[in-house]
Amino acid sequence: MLLLCNYYVTYRCNAYCEFCHFGVHKNFIDTPFADLEIFKNNIEQLADLGIKFLDLTGGEPLLHKDIHLMAEYAQKYKMQTSITSNGLLYPKFAEKLAGKVDLLHFSLDSPDEEEHNKIRKVNCYKFVLQSLDIAKSLGEFPDILFTVTNETYKKLPRMHQLAKEFGLILIVNPVFSYFGNPGLSEEAIDYIEEYCSGKMDIYLNNGFMKLRRDGGNDINNPKCKAVSRVIVISPYNEIILPCYHFASDKIKIDRPIKEIRKSEKILEFKKMEGRFDFCQGCTVNCYFEPSFIFPTNLYAILSLTSKFKYGYNKFVKQKIKKLRYYNGLK
Repeated sequence: MLLLCNYYVTYRCNAYCEFCHFGVHKNFIDTPFADLEIFKNNIEQLADLGIKFLDLTGGEPLLHKDIHLMAEYAQKYKMQTSITSNGLLYPKFAEKLAGKVDLLHFSLDSPDEEEHNKIRKVNCYKFVLQSLDIAKSLGEFPDILFTVTNETYKKLPRMHQLAKEFGLILIVNPVFSYFGNPGLSEEAIDYIEEYCSGKMDIYLNNGFMKLRRDGGNDINNPKCKAVSRVIVISPYNEIILPCYHFASDKIKIDRPIKEIRKSEKILEFKKMEGRFDFCQGCTVNCYFEPSFIFPTNLYAILSLTSKFKYGYNKFVKQKIKKLRYYNGLK
């Protein structure tokens, strides 16, 4: 059952994050932006396939000049849209995006300006805080996304305090363990779980933490559903298999997506999801989030409480706040 599309609108990025291996910073001529008309056609097909969630991602998605039109178009098909940004370009797009993104996240890697800018290798800390202020002034309630590492996990209380000052949810995003990243230590996991326990305004997927304690995905007993529940589309209008992070094959979208999804290649990748050699030890949150959406295993069951808590905060409490805002009751 397809649930999520990770749509890479560009691979270009204006930051150089230490823990990211994918942003393209040169040879821009060879790095396209997703075509808007092709995007619209794909969205229509994805809606017909049952996609409920659309992550407009990159690179830095706000580098795409039509990002607001993409978000708006997806909402016409009742898709829950999400965008994660480093904040550098949000002030430019804020009014155009207002009301068009269901889950707007701003990445903040440390409560310390110098440390955050060092991690990102660009001076964007002040832009994040400015973006949070602008978003709230427009009636938006973005989340602060904290990619926590072994070097920054003890900054969690201060990050939480900063989120509380803005009246926003803090998403604790455990760093992935792949491509040389060591992943979180047991000490870091213990600290994060203990601090986040019982706090309504922090989202931490407990299934992720259990997966890390268990050493990540086990190819002999895989928990990943990256092919059956997620479709990944590139700026080149290709379906990436089995996932973006470990792309080993691509299919050009030159025929109906429904037809492609029934192809022998897709069926083979479904059989192998989570079983490839490179899947061993994987903890990439982007694919375990949809993999754990139904309570079919222990990890999914552990995820339920955090998902319900986030859903209540995001879609009940904050919608009430938005209604108050739009009715002039700030």
